[in-house]
Parts: sequence; structure tokens; C-alpha cells
Amino acid sequence: MAANVETMFYVRETPWHGLGTKVMEAPDSRKALIVAGLDWNVVQEPIYTDTGEPISGYKANIRDSDRSVLGVVTDRYKVIQNREAFAFTDELLGQGVRYETAGSLQGGRKVWLLARMPHEYIISGERISPYLLFSNTHDGSSSIKVALTPIRVVCNNTLNLALNTAKRSWSMIHTGDIQAKMQEARNTLFRAEKYMDELGREFEALRMKKLTDQQVKEYIEILLPVEDGSTPQQIRNMKRLQEDMKLRYFEAPDLQDTGKNAYRFINAVSDFATHAKPLRKTVNYRENLFARTVEGNPLIDKAYQLVSAA
Repeated sequence: MAANVETMFYVRETPWHGLGTKVMEAPDSRKALIVAGLDWNVVQEPIYTDTGEPISGYKANIRDSDRSVLGVVTDRYKVIQNREAFAFTDELLGQGVRYETAGSLQGGRKVWLLARMPHEYIISGERISPYLLFSNTHDGSSSIKVALTPIRVVCNNTLNLALNTAKRSWSMIHTGDIQAKMQEARNTLFRAEKYMDELGREFEALRMKKLTDQQVKEYIEILLPVEDGSTPQQIRNMKRLQEDMKLRYFEAPDLQDTGKNAYRFINAVSDFATHAKPLRKTVNYRENLFARTVEGNPLIDKAYQLVSAA
């Protein structure tokens, strides 16, 4: 387990990000809060200089379970407690929602939960299951973020394309009227069906875009370029990654009946971006992979831009 993960669980099968402790059943919010190690509150307290003088305009966010300082924030900062994040998702997705994973990073400074949305979609003959991710920070380093992440069920790949026609994610800062902003998030995310509908239409359009084998190889070299001045070892490493992506396009069993088209290429790139082993694993590799659930994966987006412009 990477050192950056403090607490986390996942249900049954190891998820694409490979993080967490396995549980056999997806828990409801009350149980998920406990299993994820998120059953604590953030309290705000004044901060002082070494001589005992109060520092105006700032407060310390402190975890009540162990008195650890999560961050120093301005006095305009509004706390969203972990239980409020679960309550938000319960309300948004309805009674009976179950959580696939939740946990904390960096000693509680960053927390998240991932819930499977109620309906699966059949898009281009494939089962696509949408997930809702709520992420939050308690150290003032980032906004509250909510994102829709479609997962291709057959191979556990993320397909969170940045579409121009529908919004996939939303964020807000920890200041101002938090409850009004949460309501805005609800209004935005009820349009998740629009995103899935647009995703389906885009996939159908990508299926119609035929690609030659030479085009695919050229796209892969654009996505994974050998830079000028690379050492022989760097060239070998990049060629290995290129071959890995080619295999995922030309040889993957689940894509054999798809046809040689842009949709197949996007799925191959998604498979590579989600599952390929990097040349060098950093200590935060899996956390960064999970973070792209919210932010989007630049490699998949670049591939989408390439085939869309063709």
C-alpha cells in the first residue's frame, strides 16, 4: 500500500486504481463512513504566534479524533464534514445507494467517496457503468469536486472523455454560501444522463470513423513521442510503451469484433492509460491514477482530440 493512503476500502474486486482494503459487500453511507476510517470531524481553532499572540484572519483545521492539524486556512473557509459528503451523495442518488470505495490521503488532508450510480448504460453494445466521485480537502489546498466517471465494465477502463457538449464535473471553493453551492452541484449533476447520452452519440460517431493501421501507428507515436536528444535507454523505453499501446489496439480480445475505427482506438488508449505499468512507479503512482478520475486523463483526451480532428 502506498504511503500516501491513510485509510480506504473497496468492494470485492480490486478496482482499476488498486487501492484499499477489500470488503465483501458495498456498504451504505453509515457503514462506509466507518469502514473508510472517515468517522471523524474537522474543528476550527485559532492559531497563535510563539509568544502567544493570536494570528488574525486564519484558523487551524484540526481532526478531532487525534488532534492532528490538517491545514491552516483563512477565517472565510467553510468546513464540509465527511458525513456531509456522504449525506450529499445519499440525497443525490437516492435511497439504497452503495459505496464502492472511500478513504483518505495524506493523513486526512484529502478525502473522497465513489458511488455506483443506479443505472447502467448500453453504449455501442457495451455495458458502461457510471460512478459518482465526491472529493474534498481539509487543508485548503483544493476545492470540493464532484465528477461523473463512466467505467467500461468488461475491462474496468475509465472513459471520462472531455466532451464539448456536456459537463462531467463540477467544483466549488470552501467560502461563501456553501449550502447554495451544494444545491447548484445537485442541479448540475442531475444532468449526468445528458452526459451519458452525449457520450453514447460520440461513441457511435467514433465507430463510423475508420482508421488504417498506419494512422493508428502514427497516432501512437504522437501520443508517446520519442523526444529529440533522448538517450538510447529512453528511446528503448518509449518504444516499449508504444508497442504496449499497439498490442492493446491490435490484439486485445475484447476489441476484436469492434472494427478498425476511432472507437476501438479510444478504448485501447483508455486501457493503456488505466492499466499499463509506467516506466517508473512513483510513491504516489496509484493515487495519481485515482486523481485522474476527477481531473480527466490527458492521454485519453489527446487521443480523442486526434481522432476527432481526422
